[in-house]
Amino acid sequence: MSTQRPRRAVVTGIGVIAPNGLRSDAYWKSVREGLGVLDRITREGCGDLPLKVAGEVRGFDAAALIEERFLVQTDRFSHYAMAAAQLAVDDAGLGHDDPEEPFSIGVVTAAGSGGGEFGQRELQKLWGQGSKFVGPYQSIAWFYAASTGQISIRGGFKGPCGVVASDEAGGLDGIAHAARAVRRGTGAVIVGAAEAPLAPYSMVCQLGYPELSTVEDPDRAYRPFTAGACGFVPAEGGGMLVVEDESRARDRGAVVRAVVAGHGATFTGASRWEESREGLARAIRVALDEAGCAPEEIDVVFADALGVADADRAEALAIADALGSHAARVPVTAPKTGIGRAYCGAPVLDTAAAVFAMEHGVVPPTPNVFDICHDLDLVMSRARPAELRTALVLSRGLMGSNAALVVRRGDDSAR
Repeated sequence: MSTQRPRRAVVTGIGVIAPNGLRSDAYWKSVREGLGVLDRITREGCGDLPLKVAGEVRGFDAAALIEERFLVQTDRFSHYAMAAAQLAVDDAGLGHDDPEEPFSIGVVTAAGSGGGEFGQRELQKLWGQGSKFVGPYQSIAWFYAASTGQISIRGGFKGPCGVVASDEAGGLDGIAHAARAVRRGTGAVIVGAAEAPLAPYSMVCQLGYPELSTVEDPDRAYRPFTAGACGFVPAEGGGMLVVEDESRARDRGAVVRAVVAGHGATFTGASRWEESREGLARAIRVALDEAGCAPEEIDVVFADALGVADADRAEALAIADALGSHAARVPVTAPKTGIGRAYCGAPVLDTAAAVFAMEHGVVPPTPNVFDICHDLDLVMSRARPAELRTALVLSRGLMGSNAALVVRRGDDSAR
């Protein structure tokens, strides 16, 4: 009796729109060099708010990348997602030659803040001019599901689509959702997250988070795992991946960049950072079990790195709980300290960085962090060469979600 080999979900394409780069190569170069791009917020209407520092996406020309008919219907967060999705599709070399192809490709995104800029503009019209001046796209542009819909419509992707709502950890949960869809028979899924939280209305909402940093010095505003930790700074942008069935990818000659090997998720409650220790450790163990991976096989950890003392302590202890004695030896990094936390987009960017790190054999540093006060081998100052075959990516949400993702290096040579 013949047995069919289980379908493996692999990463074949990566697209990035981030504060430190509008393409994957620019993003990785900045991450590898440990460059920090946090700076004063320059968006109109934000100057008088207590939040002063963030990771802005600069030089992004939506009109040059996205057709006008989509631009008028969508918020900035969908512009980032659509642009990153196209970059990922191009990187994967996905085509439309097969008439069945549109039905074999799905789209999954995660979102936290939605279209705050678009929504604020239309609400101002409502209260300032009247209901007749509110555009019809207000009903969809602000919605957290908008990016999935617009990416699928724009690309003609008619496979299974979805949206993940599990706050910041949704970035990893979305990748896991895509991988499971592929294992169940979907050919490929375009998956990821992009956020645009730097508009006045969105920023006022974020000011309710006690974990938010309002420090005005960009070099000190976001310093996790240090005695000077004072919270996190937000960022906009994010990343999209093409997650595909391995056999399908190899049949069409695509480069297998990484394998989505395992995922775990738990929930421990909003701002209950001490309790997140147990929840995050559990998520790591579940991810390792699904991947068939022993703790000592993890070659690098991309930390959540919230920048709050209790949360940082809980994460360090969770890593120790889940990885045992290996936790003291495994290199840990948090590139997001150089660009800020793009909410759901942050762990997708970390996953992209993990793939690049495995391809190039180097652990990127943690910008602006030099004096840690936790028992971690945190990579600081400069990148560290290392043989990397398996990476662990961690994420926690402000509302209590915890997630862990194990990715393994693809078989193909780095490019």
